[in-house]
Amino acid sequence: MFDFRQLRYFIAVAEELSFTRAAIRLHISQPPLSQQIQALERDLGVSLLERSKRKVALTEPGQVFLEQARQILAQAELARSRTAAVAAGHSGQLRLAYTVSVSFHPALPRALLRHRQAAPEVSIQLCEMYTEPQFAALLANEIDVGFVRDEPRHIQDARQLQLRVLDREPLLLALPSSHPLATREELRMADVADEAFVTQPRELAATLHDRLRKLAGEAGFQPRIVQQAQQINGLLALVAAGLGLALVPATMRVVHLAGVSYVPLADHSAHLLLAVASRIGDPSPVLAQFLATVEQSAAGPGG
Repeated sequence: MFDFRQLRYFIAVAEELSFTRAAIRLHISQPPLSQQIQALERDLGVSLLERSKRKVALTEPGQVFLEQARQILAQAELARSRTAAVAAGHSGQLRLAYTVSVSFHPALPRALLRHRQAAPEVSIQLCEMYTEPQFAALLANEIDVGFVRDEPRHIQDARQLQLRVLDREPLLLALPSSHPLATREELRMADVADEAFVTQPRELAATLHDRLRKLAGEAGFQPRIVQQAQQINGLLALVAAGLGLALVPATMRVVHLAGVSYVPLADHSAHLLLAVASRIGDPSPVLAQFLATVEQSAAGPGG
């Protein structure tokens, strides 16, 4: 069976219609070139070239084989380049999950934009998912990477997952704009011990729910939760309605809702983790490329 070298040799002769010019183009001597073309013709059982002292011309089978030879080499180059792209993490698929609150943080769009520029052929499947379900999905190989808000709660999970911390985002209190404390430059949880709170259900958003209870406990009280909303941005509508205060990440400031004011918390523990989680030892080149992109975007201006 012919090989790629013989195909390249034949194409050069067919295009130059001269063994001498083809040999110069290929940087080889003429005798090996002639021998390879003769071997190719013997293998195919046809004459590809008409040779005379004055000229070289393609036979009819030679014209057909020239077109096929070009296609074979082009397909081989495509296979090589695509294989190299996958090995380098520049092609393939990435399944990425993120919590709703992360969609307001610049780390996610910044990483996605930079990765799209670095690896435009990678298909990214995005899905919203709370932190604890993300850990379960990672361990079940249902997603490849996740933007999470907490560390794994179980030791056996932590041993199989790795986290790259991107931010420890400050937490704010969202208050009705008519509230007497809404104009303060900062607050402590002790200042709102007697206030009503609105939260997400713990089974959906355990991280923020537990952080509220932790901060309140450190301030010496249990939060009085009077209403719940499924999504974090839904809490703000409840705040605007005057039903209570809400604990939210600082990037929620970008949500400008009439009747809602944001005041920073000065308590030491008033922050929320933002990290990228993935499986330890995952060999995926696409994942490695994405994690490198995340680190670059976090280290760059505004990171």
